[in-house]
Amino acid sequence: MPVPQWASSGLPLFIFLFFVVFLRAQGTYWLGRGAATGALKGDGHSGLIGAIARWFNGPVPRRGAELLEKWGLLIIPLCFLTVGVQTAVNADAGIVRLKWRTYTLAMLPGCVAWSIMYGLGLLAVWVAAIGAIAGSPISWIGIALAVIILASWLIYRHSHPKAAPQEVLTCEESPVSAQ
Repeated sequence: MPVPQWASSGLPLFIFLFFVVFLRAQGTYWLGRGAATGALKGDGHSGLIGAIARWFNGPVPRRGAELLEKWGLLIIPLCFLTVGVQTAVNADAGIVRLKWRTYTLAMLPGCVAWSIMYGLGLLAVWVAAIGAIAGSPISWIGIALAVIILASWLIYRHSHPKAAPQEVLTCEESPVSAQ
């Protein structure tokens, strides 16, 4: 599938990716929040629904909300640098009923980082680095290729410098005017 011209690179791509991740994260937050609200409505019931409702209204989600309120500005944007954890953190923010304003302010830097990572293709490098740290041989190969490409590019740039602009001498600096 071809990429639309307006979203192929540059600022339009970053803006598009920002709104993609912003809407996805907000949707996940509101799904979590809706799940928590639905469970709380079952508080007077017995059985599984009542147990879930009592859990949502209990000390664990309250403690989670306190932690997210206290550390949310660190936890939430950092989750955007991961693969797989991001959805859980965003849903948990809704489940523990983190204030929408606090959540949104905390997720904005993460959305910016995510759009830059995807826009520049850095996510593949990041995933390879994390995989290599975890011991994946394929990730080590990916990191080695990235290092080789970067080193080759730097060597090429060093051996083929751009022509330096010629200095322009004024009449006072000219060797002819000094005689």
